[in-house]
Order: sequence, then structure tokens, then C-alpha cells
Amino acid sequence: MFDTLSDRLEGVFKKLKGQGRITERNIEDALREVRLALLEADVNIKVVRDFVEHVRSRALGQEVMRSLSPEQHLIKFVSNELTQVMGGQARELDLKVKPPVKIMIVGLQGAGKTTAAAKLARWLKLERKRHPLLASTDIYRPAAMEQLRVLGAQVEVPVVESRETEDPVEIASRAMARADAGGNDAIIIDTAGRLQIDEELMDELVRLKAALNPHHIVFVADAMTGQEAANVAQGFHQRLELSGVILTKLDSDARGGAALSVRAVTGAPILFVGLGEKVDSFEVFHPDRLSSRILGMGDMLTLIEKAQTTYDAAKAKELERKFKKNEFTITDFAEQIKAIRKMGSLGDLIGMIPGLKKLAGAADSEEAKDELKRIQAIIDSMTHQERENHLILNGKRRMRIAAGSGTSVQDINRFLKQFDQTRKMMKKITKLGAGKSMMRGMGLGR
Repeated sequence: MFDTLSDRLEGVFKKLKGQGRITERNIEDALREVRLALLEADVNIKVVRDFVEHVRSRALGQEVMRSLSPEQHLIKFVSNELTQVMGGQARELDLKVKPPVKIMIVGLQGAGKTTAAAKLARWLKLERKRHPLLASTDIYRPAAMEQLRVLGAQVEVPVVESRETEDPVEIASRAMARADAGGNDAIIIDTAGRLQIDEELMDELVRLKAALNPHHIVFVADAMTGQEAANVAQGFHQRLELSGVILTKLDSDARGGAALSVRAVTGAPILFVGLGEKVDSFEVFHPDRLSSRILGMGDMLTLIEKAQTTYDAAKAKELERKFKKNEFTITDFAEQIKAIRKMGSLGDLIGMIPGLKKLAGAADSEEAKDELKRIQAIIDSMTHQERENHLILNGKRRMRIAAGSGTSVQDINRFLKQFDQTRKMMKKITKLGAGKSMMRGMGLGR
């Protein structure tokens, strides 16, 4: 995510390393590089100008602290400005209205509106305990209605039956009637898009808005389109008054132009981001956390939140006890691998850990995936007794496991060495109390 921008900014900070104090000259040189990095990231030119000017005024103003190096100063000010440009803080979708909450999903064709509608419905259902209803008013795109029906089934949210021969306003009106009758407290209306903004599209959306009187109009933008996403969002905002934005395909965006432009250009906050095609690849947008990731400082809060949805608190407490007593077994190790895989892409998870951004790409490489498969095959070829007490694994047993897993005795030996190192490391960490607050945040300790 934003790898190109991250690499360019890292290069800027490296040039400041070793310089004893902050001066107008070294800050100006650095800001020139920051400006180029942002332009290459396809950030809106006005946003770039304001960004650089704000960082300059702070870096050369009264906020300078003698305890910080020039590099640390610039990282601090760039981090703060990145956060502000993207909205400052996470924005909630206001649900404190008389139900049903009516949400219109708008945007260009191909941005991922239909998938975003289903993901939002799932989020409302699981995170806000709502009972949403989905409806498609896209009477133009072939199979658009069928796509929403399939996605609705996946997220277990009901979908209003509709046909391409109906008028979009009639479909929306029927959806509202069904919500009232069925006790649904949220309606999500997926609308038609075009390959570009045109009057026919906007007139239809204005007509839908008048009939539906929605509480929220959410624009879906493809992050891969850079600042063009912000320009298009501005066009929609002028006619419809957007409540917020959902950025899709953020995980594939190496530049960041959309994320860094859309809030400043439209004034509409980024509410959610799509991080993959799966229905659970959908998160609330946190500007400060993304800023931290861009600058290679990780995102431990999101990592902890992901862990909280995966770990059972009782099991986690028992696991901590085992670490302290050095009773961590290969059975426990196998369970942890499964839990981590459930949390998402290994590369994404590593990228959330401070200082490990450079390793994130390699973590999802074919080599890394093959190694995990090899470890899983080795564990699966062990007996229950061997998984619970690896010290009984003599030469004969190792030969049997190698034959059963399609690996070599050397592979078995390497895995056991890695496992022993993991046990020693975790015992040391838990005894020293290191990472205790993180474990508490994850539900791993009390």
C-alpha cells in the first residue's frame, strides 16, 4: 500500500540524517523532495502546495524542539500534515436518525459500488447490530442486480427483487416499503454508474435523491485512479452533497493520490476503505493510522483490532501462561498459524508492525507461502504425542515424518530449530513483561 510514496519519503528523511540542526536550507531542500514525491503520487496540485506550505511554516516556526534531529522534525510534521489532509480522525457514519437509515451508494461504473454496498451492509450488520436491506436501481449494467443478489446471499443480508424494466425510483420506493414492513433499520440503495459523469446519470441520481430523501449519499471511488477520483467526487458532490467516500482497491494502490486528495478537494470525509475482493476486506478509515503506515511506522492499533476478532480470550490467557512456563507445544504453534492466516494477508499484517514494512511484500511471496505449506505438512504428519512433546522426536521418528510430509529430515530439523527459538523468545518476552500492554489490548493478558 502506497509503496512508491513511502519509498520516496524515506529517501527524503535519509538525506537529513546526520545533519546536526534544522536550517532553512536543509528544510527547503527536503520540502522540494517531498513536493516531488507527492506529485509523483498523483496528489492534487493545490493539495500539494498547501501541504508543503503547512509543513514549512511548522518546521521553521516555533514548534522546533532542540531534542529532535532535523530528520525527526520533518517526519513529525509530515506525519501530522498527512493525517490532517486525509481528514484528521476517523469519521463515523451517523446512524442516530429515525430508522430506517437510508444510504445511497453512487459513483462511476467499475469503481466497485455493488461490492462496496454489500460490504457496508455486512459491516452494519456485524459491527453496528443493524438489520440492513439491499436494493439495486442499476437497470443498465447487465447482471448488476444479479451480482447484488449473489453478494447479499454471501453477507446474509436480504436483497429487494428488482427488474431491468422497472424505473429506479419505483425500485427505491418499494425498498422503503419493504423495510417498513420487514423491520429493517437500514436501507442501502446501489445506483447505476457510467464510465464518466454525464447529465443523464446525474439527473437520475438527483431524482432518486428527491424520492428517497436519504440520510447519507456515499461516493465510491477507485483508489487506483489517483487524483481523478477526487475530481470526479467533486462533480458528484456539487450535485448531490456527499456525506462521505468509500475508497476501494486501496491495497493495490502504490501511489496514494486518491486518499491524499479526495478529502481536501471535496470536503467529504473518507469513511471506509476496501482492501481486497473478499466481503470482509472492509475497514473504517483512520487517517492517523494510514499516515503512520506510509511513513513506515506501522499500524499496531489495527493489528490489535484484527487480533481481537480472531483470538478467544480464554485461549489467549492460557497461551500466555504456556509461554511463561515454557509449555508452548507444536499443537499450540499450529493453532497460531491458523489464527494468523484468518487475520488476512501475511504481508499486510507484517506491514502493520513498525520497521517491518520492507518485509511485507516478501511475506506474501510464493516462497513464503510454500514454506508455510511445508510446515503445515510436517505438523500434520506428527502424532498427537509428538506435537505435545517434541523432545521425543528421535532420528527414526523424524524420518517417518519426513516421508509422510514429502519433506526431508533436514526440513524437519530446521522447523524444530525455528520452533525452539520461538519458544525461547516468547518465554523471554513474557517474563520481562515486554509487550504486555499489547497483549492486554489483544485480550491476551489480564
